[in-house]
Amino acid sequence: MGSQALQILRQGVWASLTGGWYVDPHQSTFSNCFHLYLWIFLLAFPFLLYMALPPSLVVAGVYSAVVAVFFTAIKVVNYRLHAMFDLGEIVEKKQASLTAEAPRTEEGDDGSGAHDGNQHRGSPSPQASPPLKSRREHRSCPCSSPDQWFYRACRSAGCLWKCLRLAVFELSQNPPSFLFLNSSPVFSTPPQFDLDHESLQESQENTLMIEEKAKPKQYYRFWVLPGKWLRVRYDRLALLALLDRNRRVGENVFAVVLASLVAFLGFLLLLQGFFRDIWVFQFCLVIASCQYSLLKSVQPDAASPMHGHNWIIVYSRPVYFCLCCVMIWIFDLSGRAGSLQPFSLYGVTFFSAHFLIWVRDMLIVFALCFPVIFLFGLLPQVNTFVMCLLEQIDMHVFGGTATTSPLSSLFSLIRSVLVAALLYGFCLGAINAPWGDAHVPVLFSVFCGLLLALSYHLSRQSSDPTILWSVFYLILLLHNNEMSLVRSKLFPELENRTPEEPPVEIKDPLPEKLRNSVNEILHSDLVMCPLMAVITFAISASTVFIALQPALSFVLYILAGVVGFITHYLLPQLRKQLPWFCLAHPVLRSKEYSQFEVRDAAQLMWFEKLYAWLQCVEKYFIYPAVVLNSLTTEARTVGQNHKDRALFISVAGMKLLRSSFCTPSQQYVTLCFTTLFFQFDYPHFSETFLIDYYFMSILFSKMWDLLYKLRFVLTYIAPWQITWGSAFHAFAQPFAVPHSAVLFVQAVFSAVFSTPLNPVLGSAVFVTSYTRPVKFWERDYNTKRVDHSNTRLATQLDRNPGADDNNLNSIFYEHLTRSLQHSLCGDLLLGRWGNYSTGDCFILASDYLNALVHIIEIGNGLVTFQLRGLEFRGTYCQQREVEAITEGVEEDEGCCCCEPGHLPHMLSFNAAFGQRWLAWEVAATKYVLEGYSISDNNAASMLQVFDLRKILITYYVKSIIYYVSRSAKLEEWLANEMIQEALRPCQGPNYVDSDPTFNLNIDEDYDHRASGITPSSFCMIYLDWIQYCNSRRQTPVTCERDSPLVNLCFGLCILGRRALGTASHSMSASLEPFLYGLHALFKGDFRITSPRDEWVFADMDLLNRVVAPGVRMSLKLHQDHFTSPDEYEDLMVLYDAITANEEKMLISHEGDPVWRSAILANMPSLLALRHIMDDGSDEYKIIMLNKRFLSFRVIKVNRECVRGLWAGQQQELVFLRNRNPERGSIQNAKQALRNMINSSCDQPIGYPIYVSPLTTSYAGGHVQLRSVWGGPVSPHNIYTWLISSWDRYRFLDSTQRASSGICGLTVVCWSWQVAEGLRRRLQHWPHHPQPLPLALLSQSEGRMEAGLLTSLQRTSSIQGLLGHQLSSSQLSFSGSVAPPPLPGPERFCPASLLENTGHRAGQRAGLAQGGLHYESHFGKWSFSARKGFNGPAAASEAEAGPVQTIRTQVRRQPPLRSHFHQHLISGPNIFIEKSLLESGNI
Repeated sequence: MGSQALQILRQGVWASLTGGWYVDPHQSTFSNCFHLYLWIFLLAFPFLLYMALPPSLVVAGVYSAVVAVFFTAIKVVNYRLHAMFDLGEIVEKKQASLTAEAPRTEEGDDGSGAHDGNQHRGSPSPQASPPLKSRREHRSCPCSSPDQWFYRACRSAGCLWKCLRLAVFELSQNPPSFLFLNSSPVFSTPPQFDLDHESLQESQENTLMIEEKAKPKQYYRFWVLPGKWLRVRYDRLALLALLDRNRRVGENVFAVVLASLVAFLGFLLLLQGFFRDIWVFQFCLVIASCQYSLLKSVQPDAASPMHGHNWIIVYSRPVYFCLCCVMIWIFDLSGRAGSLQPFSLYGVTFFSAHFLIWVRDMLIVFALCFPVIFLFGLLPQVNTFVMCLLEQIDMHVFGGTATTSPLSSLFSLIRSVLVAALLYGFCLGAINAPWGDAHVPVLFSVFCGLLLALSYHLSRQSSDPTILWSVFYLILLLHNNEMSLVRSKLFPELENRTPEEPPVEIKDPLPEKLRNSVNEILHSDLVMCPLMAVITFAISASTVFIALQPALSFVLYILAGVVGFITHYLLPQLRKQLPWFCLAHPVLRSKEYSQFEVRDAAQLMWFEKLYAWLQCVEKYFIYPAVVLNSLTTEARTVGQNHKDRALFISVAGMKLLRSSFCTPSQQYVTLCFTTLFFQFDYPHFSETFLIDYYFMSILFSKMWDLLYKLRFVLTYIAPWQITWGSAFHAFAQPFAVPHSAVLFVQAVFSAVFSTPLNPVLGSAVFVTSYTRPVKFWERDYNTKRVDHSNTRLATQLDRNPGADDNNLNSIFYEHLTRSLQHSLCGDLLLGRWGNYSTGDCFILASDYLNALVHIIEIGNGLVTFQLRGLEFRGTYCQQREVEAITEGVEEDEGCCCCEPGHLPHMLSFNAAFGQRWLAWEVAATKYVLEGYSISDNNAASMLQVFDLRKILITYYVKSIIYYVSRSAKLEEWLANEMIQEALRPCQGPNYVDSDPTFNLNIDEDYDHRASGITPSSFCMIYLDWIQYCNSRRQTPVTCERDSPLVNLCFGLCILGRRALGTASHSMSASLEPFLYGLHALFKGDFRITSPRDEWVFADMDLLNRVVAPGVRMSLKLHQDHFTSPDEYEDLMVLYDAITANEEKMLISHEGDPVWRSAILANMPSLLALRHIMDDGSDEYKIIMLNKRFLSFRVIKVNRECVRGLWAGQQQELVFLRNRNPERGSIQNAKQALRNMINSSCDQPIGYPIYVSPLTTSYAGGHVQLRSVWGGPVSPHNIYTWLISSWDRYRFLDSTQRASSGICGLTVVCWSWQVAEGLRRRLQHWPHHPQPLPLALLSQSEGRMEAGLLTSLQRTSSIQGLLGHQLSSSQLSFSGSVAPPPLPGPERFCPASLLENTGHRAGQRAGLAQGGLHYESHFGKWSFSARKGFNGPAAASEAEAGPVQTIRTQVRRQPPLRSHFHQHLISGPNIFIEKSLLESGNI
């Protein structure tokens, strides 16, 4: 502990104060001396120049030039030495005996250009001793001999000058050939210095330079000139300890330029006379620290977000210093010149001379405090600072959204500046135009229309430019007809997949869906932006904002306040789990709230529709009217008094509109406060309403941050719920009381500059960290799944990487991320997560899934988030916090120290008090998402006895026979002479395979008389199964007892069992080897060791397509055997079961990439055998996944709690180097969820098992939200609506003219239903259909539905509508109907119509109710009818009769013409002829 504290003080605190210099006892004396003299030179040189020479720009230029040359020399030598280590030549030097009498000899000196005269200590050679002796007589140093001057530090200041003179003499006599040593400090004699003459004490101090004398020494050849080189015995580690490495030439050039700028700008400030007395020395120390950090930086720095060497943090000090010096010089120049025009705002005068001088003095103090600032890490690294600065400007000045990278922040700011510049021109022209009492200039109306349209468009775009670029790139690909070629090659491969082939890896559909959503937004904006501009222009030109003043303003303010209060306060509170922390249950409950297990998607409730519509009204009507009203009033005022506010009007209008479009949840509070404060409380403080509203929106965003920080701090340090994780926490708790006043000041400071407040070592003492953007982690850490696609084959077979639970379970969080991408934005807009804002953090908690969701960017119809999944089997602390967020408090009856109970449906006093002192709250308890239920069974318990293993081997053999008979290459195998020749001995009457692998206990066909397996015993058990499988083939082959098919099956079954025995170590009868071998075969590790089985290499498909799937299928059949032991004795049932499992289920090893592809493609069922080796456990589990809807608890966490705890962990682990895995700062604290939050941080600070990339969810993909708001208004949808309306009109008109009497009435009613169904379906057509691969469709209910949908997709639109009407209207037919397809389906009903989720849900509900029997190309299903046209009698008659069938076929017909053959309706036998509908031009 003491050594660690000294290391922190030395390498952390002292190095931060000096810029990187400290004395390291673990390094060599030369390294420490070099660092010391270098730092003294950088400190003393500017100080002596300033004190000794008169102030002049020439002196500043000389100083900067000397620094540039000095840094250039060091960087060049350092770069060359590292290049030498990378590509240099290594030479070994052999040496003879090391006795005092024998001199050293060495080899390899030819052509070196330098003579090596290294001698043993005390035994100088005759060639080297005379010159050394003469030098000792004439030039002597009191502290060391001349051959040791460089590596031995002078122990007194009096001999320093003599040592330097001696060094100059040595360098003048010999060329400068410094020989850096590998381990032991050795210099040769002239022209090289021998440093072996050291005392024993100094040799022990230089621990990194010790080398065994008996080992041969190595050196590098450092080429100085062609033909001239020097020996360098310095290794790379010692060089890295001496100087930081710059890998690229550009980095070295940038470092030299920065050092020169620091010297020039710093000395320029000294010349200006800003510093006096001791502050000159302090400023020179700041200059030295900035320059020294470019040579040897502080690693790790207090603001470094990563372990190890951080090359970006090297440039922090010089860059900040240069910026500070430039700003000091600019403010001083502006303050003295007085060229800026001052202005007053709320009584404060800005940009006056006094103001500028005050800012300059503050910057001077800030520059002098650089050592302390960098000690506490108050300034981030440069890229984080740039990103945060640009993001804050874009958000608070232009109303932009949060950004995800420095590139996106720059892109967003440039985009906002360009739009503001465009609007400024129109606004300036409108203000200069004449304004009348009841007249608005046309140019101002144009400005309002453009402002609203462009603000709407910017609010719907993401800040990430790569998304927009991907759309343009896709357009280029489509233009070259490349995407169509890819699809034409991809999907036929999926459709033609044979049963024995494994599912092909599906292309990730999310990038294409993302591009389609962006494309849909662009198409919608193409229509909506001009439409909004025209409507706004008309409203503004109507002078409604002038004629109705001031009543209109107050009406709009009241309306905005009332709607905002109902939408963003009342409805969310009523939907919370604990409304106002008083009620025990939500008032407005979802349908799933009372369900124990959710079985379907979340149902759309009436209050969700109300919430969505209120938001729509608020965003698109109320706030645009408020802003336009303020703009008109401001423009009239500016036109009469000030004409220089056009830019402010443009920027303020854009910021307020974009904020109302993106985050309207907090606008009503800002608007109400602005109105009440400046209109009623203090009207004399008011400037104009637009200015007040603009600056209050900025102020309130900071006030919300301050509120969250104070809540977090008070909750964390509350004495009645403090959890001390260590002794330091108990020690620091009393010191938090006097720290409270400083803590409040820090909270205000951190709210202004967006910095987190982090607890020191997890205690009750808080300090401010450096500023961070909304995406408050600098590292882009994403989980990389380890599977067979990114590991070596040898590694897979030997060590099986990625077999740990965390790596295998991370796929479920990846699937959860995909589900959230589909539904998150729509669910937020429906209010299912409560109120939300930029930067909010939520925790999703389920039975085994616990994930932190961070919302980064919120736009108008888009949300960018990141998900971090925690371990399934978490630590003790994590489990305690999971219990805290999942347990209910409704049953608590405590009140202080007694339990009097509580009122009905109310919380008790203790529960209500405790909920108010938490940094989190339950937002929802039944949030439904699509996921997988995971069940694991211990394989050891299922295969413990021999009888259960015999069942598995039997299914193994039957599965091999199944795959042989189903293979398309069966005829080829039977005709293969090599295979038949190898299997011919098996046809002998006396053939027996007596391999030790076979056992009477587990092989059902084992012949104990022959002590092995014979063809006769094999046929006695499996011949019937072979013949049945052969009979199910389309072209059966000969299947007699001695046929080639039976012989092939026998050979493959023997081979498969022998492979299992080989992997299981043959003779071992214990369970563990058997499971090991089963797992090896399950993952595809087949090792053919017997010469009798080498025939299988004639075609590797025998292993890949027959034996390997047989192992996996046998495990599934063995699982099913426990539920129905006797079911699979029937051959037909067994065959159908294998076929169904092959089609509906993926059975694969979890390391196979197809496992991940199947999960992400929503495969309904999956099965795997997992080998778990964790914490000394070695067990095998059968993992079964079933797709279903999962229920989550949504926990909203105080975002400042997450930011503060993450910042504290970063400071503790990176800077303070606390590596204790049980440190007190990560112990459980239920009031703040400290362990779960810290665990979700990036590795190695936290330990999440999955971290998703930044993912964007769009509202257009949410089906329920589209049903509320309708689809996007795009050119394609407008065209579709017009065509459908025209066709419906013609259809209705023709049916009315052709119908008469009861027949006409019936046809009109039926046609009206069909037309209405068509109109409803056209509203939900997607623009870019994406057909699902048939291999991954659901079976059971999902498969039945998928088959129906696939068949309906291949029919015409009128057939699909007919089937839907029959199902939803509960009709029954007494005859079969086979209507032909309507031609040109792509015009009226695209192929992706029935892929819509809402349509699927409605069709499933309709099929469950209606009496429809449907037969498609893939299967048929029948449902009993309930009601018909003739009422209950007809319904009962239909139920008693046979089930009717509707058959659909695809036919080609002339365009715009449908022909119904016969349509017979039960009841009054009304027969509709073909000609009746032909006349309508349907």
